[in-house]
Amino acid sequence: MPINLESLVQSAVSSFLSYHYHHYHAREARKVLKSIEKAKGPLPRQIVKYCDNYSRDVFGHHHFAGWLYVYSAVAGRFMEGWIPDNYYGSIVVPKFKGDYENVSSLRSLNSTIFSDHSFPDILSYANGVFFDTECRVLPLNSIKGQLFADQDRVVYKLNNSARGKGIFFFDRESFNLGAIYKLGNGLFQSFINQHEIFREFAKESVATLRMTTVSEDDGTTSLRACYLRLGGRTDTHVRSESHTRIPINLKSGAFHNVGFTTDWLEIDRHPTSKVKFEGKFIPAFDACVKLVTVLHRKVPYARCIGWDLAIDDKGEVRIMEWNAGHNDIKFGEATQGPCFSDLHWEQLKGGPPEIQIVW
Repeated sequence: MPINLESLVQSAVSSFLSYHYHHYHAREARKVLKSIEKAKGPLPRQIVKYCDNYSRDVFGHHHFAGWLYVYSAVAGRFMEGWIPDNYYGSIVVPKFKGDYENVSSLRSLNSTIFSDHSFPDILSYANGVFFDTECRVLPLNSIKGQLFADQDRVVYKLNNSARGKGIFFFDRESFNLGAIYKLGNGLFQSFINQHEIFREFAKESVATLRMTTVSEDDGTTSLRACYLRLGGRTDTHVRSESHTRIPINLKSGAFHNVGFTTDWLEIDRHPTSKVKFEGKFIPAFDACVKLVTVLHRKVPYARCIGWDLAIDDKGEVRIMEWNAGHNDIKFGEATQGPCFSDLHWEQLKGGPPEIQIVW
């Protein structure tokens, strides 16, 4: 029987990538768990055993246990129905999103897909050409005038930018076309003057509300997780390396009394401004929920979406970004979950991969 060399190579590459992916998640989860255990003490052995058994019995492999340890350490107990972040990325995303997971990274398509004024988009640059939000090609000598017609500062976001990287600020004096050509394809957005409640915490960076929605089999869309991201004292925008996250009540929009540092340590106030979280509410929260659940119906083929929203100084909801790919679910699962237990995502698993990740 002839050997199919191409099939062997593809199998080897797939195994290598799978090992690398789960090894990365094991390392990240171990780092977070170590930080939490330093503050709270070791995760009880009985909970560790629950996580190990649940990972193998429900998800098909022990390498999904890492994030279950983290969720349990944050919640103080084990809960059935949690989805490990690496299970979400390796099983759920490919099967529930497919190639559609890439569409949100092409930022110039926002206006084409949604046609909604909540996006602060002005114009985009793609493959050597500048476009307005109606997809009309713009002459080069009109770009600066259009960008700064109503504001003195704009934001430029590269395609595929994430975790606060790939974001640049320009004003009238600093803007030049040559810089955009070097940066590459991306989207210009208006600079948002945020609501006063968020300026109490951090004046320079615009707070973002991360909302996670799902599109169910019958087309119904619903909010499943929500948290607020605040920048630090010197941040120009919210970055994963320095943000503070606060869970938000899905019904009332109330801040949880406790937020979390980048090390997943609990705090009751912003680390630099010292403003407490207790008693605060998200302005226009109902409008935020309605907006993201309605817009998700325009892209139902991406079954789970992460939305980054801001509330401006007039109380208007602005959509800064959306993520149809591997959007973050681990923080929501740990602090508000299980968020997806009724969707039976655990049934999507195939056979256990033939790789071993040592904890």
